[in-house]
Amino acid sequence: MTPRPPARPTLRLSAFVPFRLNRLADAVSEHLAAIYRGGSALEVAEWRIVATVGQERRCTAQFIAASTRMHKTRVSRAIAQLLARGLLERTASPRDRRALQLRLTAAGRRLYAQLVPLALAREEALLGCLSPSERRAFLAALARLESHLQLRRSD
Repeated sequence: MTPRPPARPTLRLSAFVPFRLNRLADAVSEHLAAIYRGGSALEVAEWRIVATVGQERRCTAQFIAASTRMHKTRVSRAIAQLLARGLLERTASPRDRRALQLRLTAAGRRLYAQLVPLALAREEALLGCLSPSERRAFLAALARLESHLQLRRSD
């Protein structure tokens, strides 16, 4: 009797956690996009920049790229769009006049104030399918994975 060759490992994509996380992230992003694509006609990168700058009050493009994990080219293009739309402005850094920081204009702050409650309500609706203990466990697991991957939190 000839010995059987060892079984090769197989990957069931539908059960592969990295695939599932990516798929979930895409679905969540689309779920949220209805808010900022509607009346404000923002793209994903533009929304992330408005949300980041609105939270920080002012920050650099490098900070946005690092905290959102978007490529610097994508960040740069989105910043250009927001500048052109009058939602964002560049200012000199108070610490280093050569460095440029970004901040929301009055129109950008109004948009941020309008979108944040809608985004938070969307988040609550999404997490509403989880019991309080499931929600705590999910958020703890998410934080643990972020820490394990050394993801920088922007808050």
